[in-house]
Amino acid sequence: MSVITKVIVNADDELRYPSIGELESLQDYFKTSEERIAISSILRDREQNIVQLASKAIFKLHPEYIAPGGNAEGSRKRSLCLRDYGWYLRLITYSILAGDKESIENIGLIGVKEMYNSLGVPILGMIDSIECLKNATLEFLDENQALFVLPYFDFLILGMSS
Repeated sequence: MSVITKVIVNADDELRYPSIGELESLQDYFKTSEERIAISSILRDREQNIVQLASKAIFKLHPEYIAPGGNAEGSRKRSLCLRDYGWYLRLITYSILAGDKESIENIGLIGVKEMYNSLGVPILGMIDSIECLKNATLEFLDENQALFVLPYFDFLILGMSS
């Protein structure tokens, strides 16, 4: 749910106008709208580069994943891993645009441990993968843009770790 929707829904649920604090949070959100759109565009346009850097990093960190019998052995399994990278990067982008971590929680965290466990994918490896994805993403952003992105990645990593 976006910051805007959240303010409206909360006020409507309580049959009131948005509070001064809520309006100030919207004002802060609107001040950063152009930056959020620019970051989202960079992530969209650089997705392949980001995924490529992240995959090199995770397979360097965990070469056993691409070794015979590993979770990313062969091109088919490896492409599934890379598909997840793109999916998580899109999820981060949605959250940046919305100004809210709820989409990460609802779409990316609920049931993620069970899903990866059922597929035989080590959750610690996924946490390392998201860390590699975060670091690869930062390669394409300036310092101010990184400040927008980091909390979303950290939230995702923390959620997987819990």
